Amino acid sequence: MPVQTDSYIQSLIAERIGGARFGREDVIYKFEKIKRAKAQARREFPGVEIIDMGVGEPDEMAHPEVVEVLRAEAANPENRGYTDNGIQALKDAVPAYLERVYGVSGIDPNGEVIHSIGAKPALAMLAAAFINPGDVVLMTTPGYPVLGTHARWYGGRVVNLPLKEENGFLPDLDAVPSEGAGAKVLYLNYPNNPTGAAATREFYERVVDFARRKNVLVVSDAAYNGLVYGGARPLSFLAIPGAKEVGVEIHSFSKAYNMTGWRLAFLAGNPLIVSAFAAVKDNTDSGQFAAIQKAGIYCMAHPEITRAIAAKYERRLGMMIDLLREKGFGARMPGGSFFLYVRAPRGIRGGERFQSAEEASQWLIRRKQISSVPWDDVGAYLRFSCTFVARGENEERRVIDEVRRRLSDVEFEW
Repeated sequence: MPVQTDSYIQSLIAERIGGARFGREDVIYKFEKIKRAKAQARREFPGVEIIDMGVGEPDEMAHPEVVEVLRAEAANPENRGYTDNGIQALKDAVPAYLERVYGVSGIDPNGEVIHSIGAKPALAMLAAAFINPGDVVLMTTPGYPVLGTHARWYGGRVVNLPLKEENGFLPDLDAVPSEGAGAKVLYLNYPNNPTGAAATREFYERVVDFARRKNVLVVSDAAYNGLVYGGARPLSFLAIPGAKEVGVEIHSFSKAYNMTGWRLAFLAGNPLIVSAFAAVKDNTDSGQFAAIQKAGIYCMAHPEITRAIAAKYERRLGMMIDLLREKGFGARMPGGSFFLYVRAPRGIRGGERFQSAEEASQWLIRRKQISSVPWDDVGAYLRFSCTFVARGENEERRVIDEVRRRLSDVEFEW
């Protein structure tokens, strides 16, 4: 249904989301463009499989044992009702999980842990808890925009820190622009979406030092933290001495346990930050369903589930890397996440020229029915995800071979 812009309601819409301009601006965001390009490809090539390597969520359901915990707990009468700021059992499970998986010690379940109905609303509520008009938030770009969007809605300003390939896609904290002086919040996301870069212990040590010197609050978004490769142990910001003094970390069950749509995450770290977040949360929602929280508790007791998921992704990423390298892309195994972030080609030999990653991405979906996500924030890059739909290794190889076949007659120019 089209938005009605001739009603008196138009004059009542908050300026933070557009006010009198809301619904009148003809702005099409890249994910909507991708959606439209897919629809067009289906119309032009009916019956041809769209290979979606742009999807940003797991391709499988939660493991059967996790679903069974949910089923059993959903039938338990004691789980009815609101949970407000979370059941104590989940808070109690978090410190042992963080120590076992990440080597983080000293987290107090009473005051330093709180659940959230997913990581996305946690980022929104943190902005509500800390941002006043004029406050500055340092955000890495490219990146996940939610905290920055809400900061702007509260009158704050966002200063972007570019993630450059030559810096390992880590922000240069010694080169914060002058407009970032006096910043209140630094948002980080590692392993990173979209670059796949992983933070190092040395980098996190610099972050703690930076936060102490500048009186900055650190928000570490660890949504992909369990998905690391090459035998590496996942690294938590909270494992760094002093990290709890300056920040919090957000852990999501969506990626690590295929619980997309279940909406469960937790924050751990500085007790004042947790308390401020809890005050906003208590006036925003009434807590996630207890049965889902208990399924999360089961997951934290079984990190081998995450390791199995990561092993599948590592296998798929390896196949994708071989394929992309054959076509000239500089693909290599990411530090984490399920993304490959590669420079976009400049065109096709003897054919189209691409002025941006978006144009390259549109060409792939419209001409070859292969979906990717373009990023033109800091250079022209394409993001390919290993979460394409495939059941088992044979099906994975079939999908990869089909992409190889479709690109067999293409010579990219760089």
